[in-house]
Amino acid sequence: MPKSLEAIEAYRRSPYAEEALSAAPPWLKLLASAEETVVNLERIASIRELTQSNPVLDYVERSLRLLDALPVSYWIKELVEEALAWCETAKGGSRRDRLGWQAQGINFRVHNIGSAQLYARQEAAAGAASERTQLVHALVETHGLVGQELRGEVPPEDHDPLARALERSLDSAEERERMLTALNYCIIAAVSPALWTEVEPEVAAIVRRIAAGNAAGTQLPIRERLRRLRTQSIRRGEDFEGELAALDAEHSLLAALTPLESKTFWYVEAALKDFSLAQFLKIFAIVACDDTLPEVKHISFENVMNAMYYDYKGSKKINVYKKRIIEKYLGELDWERISSGTDALGNPHLRHRLICKSQLPDTLFFDFEFSPAAERLIDFCVEAEKSSLYEKAVLLLFDLFELRRDAYDRFHNEETYLADMNSTADYKKVILDFVVGQKVLDIGPGGGVLLDLLEEKLPHVKAVGIDISANVIEALTRKKHAEARGWEVLQGDALALKDYVEAGSVDTVIFSSILHELYSYIPYNGARFNPDTVAAALRSAFDVLSDGGRIIIRDGIMTEPDERRVIRFLHPDGLAWLARYSRDFAGRKIVYEQLSQNEVSLPVNDAMEFLYTYTWGEEAYVHEVQEQFGYFTPSGYERFIRDTLGEKAEIVVMRHYLQEGYTEALADKVALFDEQGRPVPLPDSTCFIVIARRG
Repeated sequence: MPKSLEAIEAYRRSPYAEEALSAAPPWLKLLASAEETVVNLERIASIRELTQSNPVLDYVERSLRLLDALPVSYWIKELVEEALAWCETAKGGSRRDRLGWQAQGINFRVHNIGSAQLYARQEAAAGAASERTQLVHALVETHGLVGQELRGEVPPEDHDPLARALERSLDSAEERERMLTALNYCIIAAVSPALWTEVEPEVAAIVRRIAAGNAAGTQLPIRERLRRLRTQSIRRGEDFEGELAALDAEHSLLAALTPLESKTFWYVEAALKDFSLAQFLKIFAIVACDDTLPEVKHISFENVMNAMYYDYKGSKKINVYKKRIIEKYLGELDWERISSGTDALGNPHLRHRLICKSQLPDTLFFDFEFSPAAERLIDFCVEAEKSSLYEKAVLLLFDLFELRRDAYDRFHNEETYLADMNSTADYKKVILDFVVGQKVLDIGPGGGVLLDLLEEKLPHVKAVGIDISANVIEALTRKKHAEARGWEVLQGDALALKDYVEAGSVDTVIFSSILHELYSYIPYNGARFNPDTVAAALRSAFDVLSDGGRIIIRDGIMTEPDERRVIRFLHPDGLAWLARYSRDFAGRKIVYEQLSQNEVSLPVNDAMEFLYTYTWGEEAYVHEVQEQFGYFTPSGYERFIRDTLGEKAEIVVMRHYLQEGYTEALADKVALFDEQGRPVPLPDSTCFIVIARRG
């Protein structure tokens, strides 16, 4: 067993940590005394777990165990062992140590450089400078750069110091290649064996190039480096080439980013992969225009990465509150302002910053800086999740950053929400039977399930999804590209469709389970839950319809007559749920009469609103309690349509029904009775309405 592994095992076995460290080698003292967790959060599942372990020491141990199992020569093992033991030391040390390093100019924020500096300092103090230590120093200094080249983070010429050191120390290119292969196997497979399997052929090509002394033989233009930096986004469906070409044609972007070709980037994907390509490129353009760029080598996004994640239910979660606010900020930051080098927008609660510290002159740090008030409010939103305070906290956030409520329907559990929307495909198929014409608008397309159905079942139709939410449009754009879909998506306001499509050019407009959200969330004349919002949406759709065109509505409905119902709760928490709901429901006052320990009496439509929120459970409560699903009775809806759209509107279909699945979902939660105690079915949940425009 290598001495380094023996030292780690002895330290881990000892019940007296301080005593064990006193006899430990210098590299282990640094790793074991780490008081700050310095890791790439990209591959971390839970941030909380990091506080209960030493992930850097764990990683070094894994790499050394992989080395121990390799069938390579003793001298290769000895060199690689020493390099692996030191390669992460700049991530260790106490806070006091790190302050001292900073004062001494040791760049611990660029860990391969900082680790090499620590190694050189240790060897100099021990008087052990030699050709061998120079080679180990080069191995530590270039640690991980092969993988970073594959990711687009470093240019090929960054391997040059290693190539020169290898030429001085090892005569045979074959020996250099064997050693570099062993080293990079340990480095990459210690992160993930599957990752090594994936990248091994590409690693081999780079290793051969370095071993041959041709480190910079392959150039990586900025376009290719950007493409590699967007690998994860491209895998999720980003149209990198198409979007980049459009932006470059409009703003000469690639020429503006050329000064970044020689720079090394840190923590880019972990920090920025969830932002759109345009937002990502704006950040890079800001860096490229900075006055200090010629003097620096490294560009670090570590601060952004650390600020963008937190734990939710034990798992790492992106801080979508910060992300949405940054997205809005970048959206308002135009390219001309960036290219002119103008600083931030004057937003009192958010600005971007480029920081070059005097002790680390070769490194430029990019960051987004929130005001103290904004930071505390975002923290409050995180703490308030899954509580009745959550919606109030988010509304405060909207006010502070002037965000439109309907543009950010669900901050939290957004992926789950879009997946739930896609799970309703069977319920939406009936819509296809009533579609007419060639051009169809799907308002609020969610996860795109109806767009897919239109394309698959009605291939002659040009389907366009329109949504006010930027995140929905981004997700659908990725899906369209990844699945080679023919439908289109457009960011737009359902209340002003004439601003996005030509009047009279649309044959069918579909509102599938979206009008109740417009009714619930969009203030019209200053008031939410305002029928005028629904009227505005219908008029907006009617204005763009061709003669003979149709509006199709699938949405919530109220029951008539408004009789009373008795709910018998079958779960002990049912009555507490209703009490909470009656306090929190924003649509109207819910009043009930408690008949017994587990029975209540209330109007049928109030029972409906409560039960269909109760169905979705705790996870969805903070959102569902803000929405009123049923807002008209059937006869009331019919009158409303005629009054809103006038004589040119003909109601072709008007029906209502109980959506399949509710009865099963509530069967073990409640029993429903009329006032005489007779069992009755759940009230109708859904209406289906088709309106035709007559010339």
